[in-house]
Amino acid sequence: MASKGSSMSFSRKSYRLTSDAEKSRVTGIVQEKLLNDYLHRIFSSPEHAPTTATSRKPLNFQNLPEHLDQLLHVDNEDEESQGQVEGRLGPSTVVLDHTGGFEGLLLVDDDLLGVIGHSNFGTIRSTTCVYKGKWVYEVLISSQGLMQIGWCTINCRFNQEEGVGDTHNSYAYDGNRVRKWNVTTTNYGKAWAAGDIVSCLIDLDDGTLSFCLNGVSLGTAFENLSRGLGMAYFPAISLSFKESVAFNFGSRPLRYPVAGYRPLQDPPRADLVRAQKLLGCFRAVLSVELDPVEGRLVEKDSSEWQLQGQPTVLLTLAHIFHRFAPLLRKVYLVEAVLMSFLRGVVEAGTPAQAQSMVRQILDLLWLFMEDYEVQDCLKQLMMSLLRLYRFSPIVPDLSLQIHYLRLTIAILRHEKSRKFLLSNVLFDVLRSVVFFYIKSPLRVEEAGLQELIPTTWWPHRSSREGKDSKDVKDETAEEHRRRRAYERGCQRLKKRIEVVEELQVQILKLLLNNKDDNGGEASRYIFLTKFRKFLQENASGRGNMPMLCPPEYMVCFLHRLISALRYYWDEYKASNPRASFSEEAYIPPQVFYNGKVDYFDLQRLGGLLSHLRKTLKDDLASKANILIDPLELQAATMDDLDEDEEPAPAAAQRPMQALAMGGVLPLPRPSWLSSPTLGRANRFLSTAAVSLMTPRRPLTTSEKVKVRTLSAEQRTREDIEGSHWNEGLLLGRPPEEPEQPLTENSLLEVLDGAVMMYNLSVHQQLGKMVGVSDDVNEYAVALRDTEDKLRRCPKRRKDILAELTKSQKVFSEKLDHLSRRLAWVHATVYSQEKMLDIYWLLRVCLRTVEHGDRTGSLFAFMPEFYLSVAINSYSALKNYFGPVHSMEELPGYEETLTRLAAILAKHFADTRIVGTDIRDSLMQALASYVCYPHSLRAVERIPEEQRIAMVRSLLAPYEQRPWAQTNWILVRLWRGCGFGYRYTRLPHLLKTKPEDANLPSLQKPCPSTLLQQHMADLLREGPDVAPSFLNSVLNQLNWAFSEFIGMIQEIQQAAERLERNFVDSRQLKVCATCFDLSVSLLRVLEMTITLVPEIFLDWARPTSEMLLRRLAQLLNQVLNRVTAERNLFDRVVTLRLPGLESVDHYPILVAVTGILVRLLVHGPASGTERATSVLLADPCFQLRSICYLLGQPEPPAPGTVLPAPDRKRFSLQSYTDYISIEELAQVEQMLAHLTSASAQAAAASLPTSEEDLCPICYAHPISAVFQPCGHKSCKACINQHLMNNKDCFFCKATIVSVEDWEKAASTSTTSSAA
Repeated sequence: MASKGSSMSFSRKSYRLTSDAEKSRVTGIVQEKLLNDYLHRIFSSPEHAPTTATSRKPLNFQNLPEHLDQLLHVDNEDEESQGQVEGRLGPSTVVLDHTGGFEGLLLVDDDLLGVIGHSNFGTIRSTTCVYKGKWVYEVLISSQGLMQIGWCTINCRFNQEEGVGDTHNSYAYDGNRVRKWNVTTTNYGKAWAAGDIVSCLIDLDDGTLSFCLNGVSLGTAFENLSRGLGMAYFPAISLSFKESVAFNFGSRPLRYPVAGYRPLQDPPRADLVRAQKLLGCFRAVLSVELDPVEGRLVEKDSSEWQLQGQPTVLLTLAHIFHRFAPLLRKVYLVEAVLMSFLRGVVEAGTPAQAQSMVRQILDLLWLFMEDYEVQDCLKQLMMSLLRLYRFSPIVPDLSLQIHYLRLTIAILRHEKSRKFLLSNVLFDVLRSVVFFYIKSPLRVEEAGLQELIPTTWWPHRSSREGKDSKDVKDETAEEHRRRRAYERGCQRLKKRIEVVEELQVQILKLLLNNKDDNGGEASRYIFLTKFRKFLQENASGRGNMPMLCPPEYMVCFLHRLISALRYYWDEYKASNPRASFSEEAYIPPQVFYNGKVDYFDLQRLGGLLSHLRKTLKDDLASKANILIDPLELQAATMDDLDEDEEPAPAAAQRPMQALAMGGVLPLPRPSWLSSPTLGRANRFLSTAAVSLMTPRRPLTTSEKVKVRTLSAEQRTREDIEGSHWNEGLLLGRPPEEPEQPLTENSLLEVLDGAVMMYNLSVHQQLGKMVGVSDDVNEYAVALRDTEDKLRRCPKRRKDILAELTKSQKVFSEKLDHLSRRLAWVHATVYSQEKMLDIYWLLRVCLRTVEHGDRTGSLFAFMPEFYLSVAINSYSALKNYFGPVHSMEELPGYEETLTRLAAILAKHFADTRIVGTDIRDSLMQALASYVCYPHSLRAVERIPEEQRIAMVRSLLAPYEQRPWAQTNWILVRLWRGCGFGYRYTRLPHLLKTKPEDANLPSLQKPCPSTLLQQHMADLLREGPDVAPSFLNSVLNQLNWAFSEFIGMIQEIQQAAERLERNFVDSRQLKVCATCFDLSVSLLRVLEMTITLVPEIFLDWARPTSEMLLRRLAQLLNQVLNRVTAERNLFDRVVTLRLPGLESVDHYPILVAVTGILVRLLVHGPASGTERATSVLLADPCFQLRSICYLLGQPEPPAPGTVLPAPDRKRFSLQSYTDYISIEELAQVEQMLAHLTSASAQAAAASLPTSEEDLCPICYAHPISAVFQPCGHKSCKACINQHLMNNKDCFFCKATIVSVEDWEKAASTSTTSSAA
């Protein structure tokens, strides 16, 4: 086995321990006296005084084993101390009792020390109890939720509601609610957070029980504990669903030992003594150098030691490791001895010296220990490192985290150790992602943030469109001083955090190294296999929280991965000029369909992969020269058929049976348990990938490549990177893609994984962390309100002044605390660098979608998450990173907005995309996009043909598709142009506080005249576009308003019942939604009439009259329902029920008024005359409803002046802030016109026989006859009916044609005369 520490190579077999007296002469051992001095110097006993050279026994390699036996001898007392101890009962190895000491359902780690709650309030105790003496154990808090930790007796009985501390003789501390529990509860201690360590102490001599948090005593919690015969206390915990902890009863060194208290499990004292002595001998080897020429020993600094191949030194080390190796496999000794030694190495020297020293130490381990011994040692070492890193307290300079990360880097720099850990430990046993996480301190005073940020300040709520809503110029001098001081403190904090982040990036750079392929596979390709399995686990386990990597870890991991990825990407560009920079990165489209990268069961844009391979196999052959193996297609088809019938494996059924019965599941343990050190024990199903059968000659463009499936573990470097005639991951390049490579193929797969990570949980976590900023805003508002009240409060009301002063102090202290926490969150999650990472991901996704779109039908193979990440990352940049950072400051901001706008405009109605969820997401993103001026201008900047195509899709009929979002988009394009439609919030809601003022619906109006013009052009363009679109709008308006009226009838009936009752909140929400839909549909009709009035008023068009009559009918129905005196609508509005806040007279009446004004005032004279006649001819028309708009109870007499409006009644004249004087004048003009026209129509109307009225509506005379059946109705009814159905009203015969009734009558008369 080769040593990596020097230029020489050594074999373990050459230095086997031997008693051959001649060995020294043939191996070059130094002369006898120098050897004796050297061995005595190395193996001196610290317990005895140093002896003179003349009195000590000569040492050589023949008698060294005997000397070592004496040196490592441990007294019998220490050996026997591992057994039973007075005051303790139970096994000497203390673990959780998963066989009988539990209640509820729990998930237990393989080592029986970590536990996750899997039921409402599960309880578990240990296997060992104590009845005398002072004892302590530690609990490592992995999640900060509801848990009660403490002690209980064997007689305590628990259930799903009562746990430790809820019964007699059980005692608990709850850091979530900051209380202690023993039947009753009182305040106690401090709040805990994930990453804290709770020490549980019991003194059965004095009968007291206490707790410590991170080594700081919380004081005595309980006194006068029950003691005596039959009273023994077990460590125990009760925890709610998904909460997790890990126990340390003494199997590892206590992190915070307490003087006078013993751990429940005794340490291996004898082995600990031996290990420390052997470590001392090893240290001595490192600090002494042989000088054979001078015949003397030379003392040197251990950091300067080099392994130079001296036989004497090698044999000495062989003797040490012969005894040291078995000890280094034990958890306690690795953490107590080896970890302490390596930490000292890292802390004592420079990073370069420490890395050199650790590398040589690892060389020696691999040289003198068996492989299985080194592997066990490294495994325990990394577990200890991860545990120490995760559960180290946050100190101002982050020195503890820095030291542990430097040691991790030093270990991973050793090539053989790195590959072993990467292959077997980092993703298989450990939660290695923890190394990339920087936990947020819950208690800022303990983290030293008060000293680091002495002056606090809090930003004002920002708007979504850019900088802070309050200009800096409006600040007072004091506010400016505080803000600048706060920003300087944040910068100091950020610089310290950046040191940790850089170390974490270095770890990933080591794992992504692809130059270390000497004697095996390079680290990067091992990492790719493990990384893909990590993604598969988190993608397939979304519904099972214990299986998932916590999202806060994912966020940090993603940012470090992007930094390392871009480093290697640009490094490759530097050596390959034809490659592209990381700023131009994207995923080539062939990666999505050639099967080289497995996307598990994630949805593709075009549906299931098996379906796409069958339906698009011809396109794959013609465009990408790829043939799917027919056997694979057949297997995929059978899988689809048998998917629901296939039984689960027996191994998967056993845990489910246990879940059904209730119990503890020790094995097999589910992966990604929230234990601080253990990751997963179960094995993955092998992932599927498609690999090219490497051809022996270059392929011509016409030749097809058949592909086959292989598992992820079987992939080699050639399968990923390719070779001379094999394109690897880029197999099947479409003609639209350039031939030159972007970068190394392996980096493309890493980039693809990074995009998937963002989609899995990073985006949700970014949104969750905004909660800290929201808390700051809420407390800042509360503080300002309190200060205003203090200023207004009379001096004589001292009681009120005292309460307000107290509140002011509480709010100020809370804001100080939160502002410091906010500084930490901004530095770790929302910094400028993190914003640039998310922005880079957004641009990667945009380029990927653009390149995929060029492949035509093959675009359907792209996974849905690329579009999702493009949408969500833009949302995160816009909503989560302000007010400190603005998206407008990002490079290429305008261009990126335009490119995203083009993608949304093109793909929201793309037929290649079949998934309902992703289509809805695209539609919602476009709807939000047009709400903000910057993004709306971006939509207007996209090419004209794309804009027109987008508007054409928006104008498609509303039937059989999600139309509400489409209608919302059209409304936003009109808002600001309609009658009384310039408001941001409805008038009656101004006094209420919005839930979120940054919602898209609460943005200021920003209409688009350009897109309105496109809409007008398209509606004029063809004979069928406008009728089909408007018919669908009228149908939906009829449905929405009818549903609304039906629901408010039910609500009114429920409210009038004498018995106490509650209206279902879901029903209220649906009711409000129907009302909002009715208003928005009316606004779309108003926009259409304004832009293209001839659609309704030019009766030369075949459908104009029908559309106008339908519109008049619906407008009259709405007016009659809303304006009737003391009607149903009035009563429900007066109730002001929660959930119906948006239901009011104003929004719906101004929308109707806008339509009427456009028809009756703004139109040409001929059009106005037609509209008036149709409106008055409708039997539902009531002039009183028009008078209601101006607050008039009855129509005014002709020629009289309108009286002043009654303030108690609704009147548009009351909303002068929303309706202009010109608009009010138009309403008055309309009322006068209708009053006059109504009077004239009444005087000129002639009585009509009932037989001549339409049998459908009974409002208009019969004017049409159907052929061939001969039934009759008015034209309005039959035309409306034929828009949706071709069958006769009466006989259901298919209508071939419709003729004028007078014509039909005259024809029949002529035929009868003949």
